[in-house]
Amino acid sequence: MFRKNTRHWQIPLTSHVDELPEPLRRRLENSWAGTFYREFFSRLDEGPFAVLYSDLISRPNVPVNVLVGLEFLKAANGWTDEEMYDHFCYDVQVRYALGYRQLSEGCFDLRTLYYFRERLAQHAQETGENLLERAFEQVTGEQLRAFSIKSGKQRMDSTLLASNIRQMGRIQLLVTVLQRVWRMLSEADQQRYAQRFERYTKGHPGQYIYRLKKEEWPEHLQRIGEDMRTLLQELQAAYGEQPTYAVLARVFAEHFRLEKEKLQVKEASELSARSLQSPDDLEATYREKHGKSSRGYVVNLTETCDPDNPLQLVTKIQVAPNVTDDSALLAEALPDLKERTGLEELYTDGAYGSAENDKRLAEQEVTLIQSAIRGRKRKEERLYLDDFTLPGDTHNGALNLTCPHAQQAPVRGAKQGKSYRATFDAQVCGNCPLQPRCPVQPRKNGEAVLLFTEEDLRRAQRRRRMRQADSGERNLRSATEASIRSLKHPFPAGKLPVRGRFRAACLLIGSAAVMTVRRIHRYLQSQIAGNRPGEQAKRMTKRLAEQAEHVFFFGRTLLQAFGLYRRINSPVLTW
Repeated sequence: MFRKNTRHWQIPLTSHVDELPEPLRRRLENSWAGTFYREFFSRLDEGPFAVLYSDLISRPNVPVNVLVGLEFLKAANGWTDEEMYDHFCYDVQVRYALGYRQLSEGCFDLRTLYYFRERLAQHAQETGENLLERAFEQVTGEQLRAFSIKSGKQRMDSTLLASNIRQMGRIQLLVTVLQRVWRMLSEADQQRYAQRFERYTKGHPGQYIYRLKKEEWPEHLQRIGEDMRTLLQELQAAYGEQPTYAVLARVFAEHFRLEKEKLQVKEASELSARSLQSPDDLEATYREKHGKSSRGYVVNLTETCDPDNPLQLVTKIQVAPNVTDDSALLAEALPDLKERTGLEELYTDGAYGSAENDKRLAEQEVTLIQSAIRGRKRKEERLYLDDFTLPGDTHNGALNLTCPHAQQAPVRGAKQGKSYRATFDAQVCGNCPLQPRCPVQPRKNGEAVLLFTEEDLRRAQRRRRMRQADSGERNLRSATEASIRSLKHPFPAGKLPVRGRFRAACLLIGSAAVMTVRRIHRYLQSQIAGNRPGEQAKRMTKRLAEQAEHVFFFGRTLLQAFGLYRRINSPVLTW
């Protein structure tokens, strides 16, 4: 039975926290634990999690905000489950962050957290909703309002993270799948197929490949394919609904093909990056970036970046297979960011732009400012469409295109309706010193024409915005690299301790939530430091000194104007 946790609002008359000496108690309240309690734990709405529990009258649930808080603290600190549970039981700061003042309060078994994760995963599988992501966005929305954070300007960046799977070669992967199929079979079927599986079940899959020479690999791949083909045909009736059978069918289709009923082994170059990397993680994919390979996921982070903000907050975390393009992540996040945060300007690198995203950004009235643009590098000796003064939209009546030599030309749709046509005066173009570099083409009928598509126009507008943005605006994106570093810090070597997209998303959302709390804590600490009497006295002394210097300068200027400064500026009369 679901019940909201409101007990933490009622502070007990006496507690173990009160037994601490006054300096230590104040230190505890002003530590990260106090900030986590006030800025995350107390803001978390437990209502959406009620769907995970029974409506029947029964024993109340362990507080949801405690379970969510523990999950997020585990993710942000890189704890194992045992370490997390020990911190909960014996760490005063962790217990204070979760609303407990007594060491005897809130005891529950670690398995309760496992059941909670299982319910979260089942709910996500049935509805497509990640309740931890919903909680993160709800708390972030309250934090944005509480600290008056402007969210019109935001930045976005992505990074790769590896899943917690073994790196296996091709033959080792196929043998691993066959061993899983063997364990799926009933005792009667194991006896029936004992001879066929004998060579695959003698030891670890890695030991199978160790006994082979490289020139023997093609022969063994062919034999494995033939065995898989036979098993798929003979086991379908009895095991066709089993997940292991589905994995067998998938790897067979990815590594082999039938040509006129003859089995052919696919070349390594024919294997897709989306092919199965491990039977323990069906969603992990393969990708190479900057010369390094990764088997896992891509995480995309969005955060505020307005220079007027006292601090910047993370607004969205996305996790997808690592072959997902950055432009697809932007397209997925854009409507939600616009609705929740009122996004107006988005700062990214060159990977997020695309023709499809140009249309989506225009519909959502969001300006994309990139630090680079995909495509061929510009040649300095040539002029491009973005060197022209561009119209804002080709659908708003008569528009003019202005060339670098200040000649204007009307823009009209071409006859086929797939491109646009700007017609310049050919005589003016013939006398233009920029004509050899210009993309405007002279025609035999005496016209000078420039043809471009809607995609060309959008790309040119992005290039023009990138060039026109001053260095300060472009640098708004660069700080997101530090946020990515903080997000990945709990996971050594960029490898997650979990498998599966859902668990990876839960872990990274938790890391982002605590990262935001730490930023808030640093900001509040700086405010406290700035309001100390000693700091105030220093600022007042500095202000008085600056005022005295201004008065001296003003007085000296007046005396110089009257010719009196030299007369009184002596060792005896000094200011």
